[in-house]
Amino acid sequence: MSKVDDIKKCSGEFVLAINDTMNVLNGKWKLPIIGSLLFGKKRFRDFEHDIPKITPRMLSKELKELEINGILKRKVYDSTPVVVEYELTASGHMLRNVLDAMIDWGIEHRRITLGIQQST
Repeated sequence: MSKVDDIKKCSGEFVLAINDTMNVLNGKWKLPIIGSLLFGKKRFRDFEHDIPKITPRMLSKELKELEINGILKRKVYDSTPVVVEYELTASGHMLRNVLDAMIDWGIEHRRITLGIQQST
């Protein structure tokens, strides 16, 4: 039995792991930013295009927090003008399964709560 299996059997450890995850992902814009990065490296303007209604100030704040938490890395190119690119770290890429599960759940939840018939 693995350490992860042990944690999943202990409610205290289980809740602590959920809290750790939520502390990193908490906020309206972090998951959309991560979702955008799953499609490849991005520059600041790319995020503004991919994520309507996010303000530059909020985007900057969320990018810094995701970098501090090891979800993405920032690369500054020595050029004129300065070019900055963002990409997911290995830990950030591991969130693909989480986002896929959330999408599946969201589609099913919407179907059930809105009474939408599944197309065949």
